[in-house]
Amino acid sequence: MYDPTVARLTYRALLGRRRALILGALPLLLLVIAVAVRALTGADDQTAADVLGGFALATMVPIIGVIAGTGAIGPEIDDGSVVYLLSKPVKRPTIIFTKLTVAIAVTMVFSALPTLLAGLILNGNGQQVAVAYTVAALVASIAYAALFLLLGTVSRHAVVFGLVYALVWEALFGTLVPGARTLSVQQWSLAVAQDIAGGDLVTSDVGLTTATVLLVLVTVLATWYAGQKLRTLTLAGEE
Repeated sequence: MYDPTVARLTYRALLGRRRALILGALPLLLLVIAVAVRALTGADDQTAADVLGGFALATMVPIIGVIAGTGAIGPEIDDGSVVYLLSKPVKRPTIIFTKLTVAIAVTMVFSALPTLLAGLILNGNGQQVAVAYTVAALVASIAYAALFLLLGTVSRHAVVFGLVYALVWEALFGTLVPGARTLSVQQWSLAVAQDIAGGDLVTSDVGLTTATVLLVLVTVLATWYAGQKLRTLTLAGEE
């Protein structure tokens, strides 16, 4: 189910100079904000939770998920080079699974690690805030990578649609509109963070059991459907 050659090509595409700079911009901004906030306000648990929840989890993680998820396959479909990959003796579900694994790994590295560092800078992991949001970022990375990989297989405008989802639905409606919160990857991952942190610093509108089921369901369905869509792509000369 995992092909090293496909993985190597996908890593090379995602971590090229231009894309790596884009991937690194938001984590760097998060760390700068964390240093500035710590210098101005000192170590404060509530402030740490606000920064990690309001910027890291609500904005940075989904945007990085968009870049990694859509970038794992979208450009190859757009420019037609995917036909060379599909002509190789590699099963198409294997291609999807491998690209998803790479997208998840890249999303985790560029989102969870900076979240942990920012949390440690902000309050030294007081009340488990840094660890809670780091785990939330890890969990969210899996679901976002699957969703945006699927989007990359079904639309030539995957990046645009992905950014609209990340910035409008997750960062705006998923934060402000009560009904939309239950259909938000952000809220599902917050349920995991809430269980780790305890107390009132981290809260979610979704229970842990429901959140876990939805995270798994969305990830599995998105991955399965992306594999089905890739199966429908035919090469020149195929019957």
